Amino acid sequence: MEKKKKKAAPVLNSRQKKYLKGLGHHLDGLVFIGKEGLSEQVISATDLELLRHELIKVKIGNNSEADKHEVAENLPVATASALVQLIGKTLLLYRPNPKQEPEKRISLPK
Repeated sequence: MEKKKKKAAPVLNSRQKKYLKGLGHHLDGLVFIGKEGLSEQVISATDLELLRHELIKVKIGNNSEADKHEVAENLPVATASALVQLIGKTLLLYRPNPKQEPEKRISLPK
């Protein structure tokens, strides 16, 4: 089995996080964590959505036994993304996609 090369998660400063929080405010959750918790399927789905959108919301369902702090720590590592925000049971994740069309890419402030 071939191992994927792990990319480093982006490091965001406070200005960039604030900017991304503003962009993420109106987003709907794209990935939902249910009873199974942080499974391979959830990690794969998160990875796919980050490729498509760069900035996504992940929601932890009320019936999930997953600890939100544990998920907030492990999911960004597993997907090489940055945790922008954790509010309640909702995570906001960001990972740039350089292969995406330039007009769809999120341009971060310096």
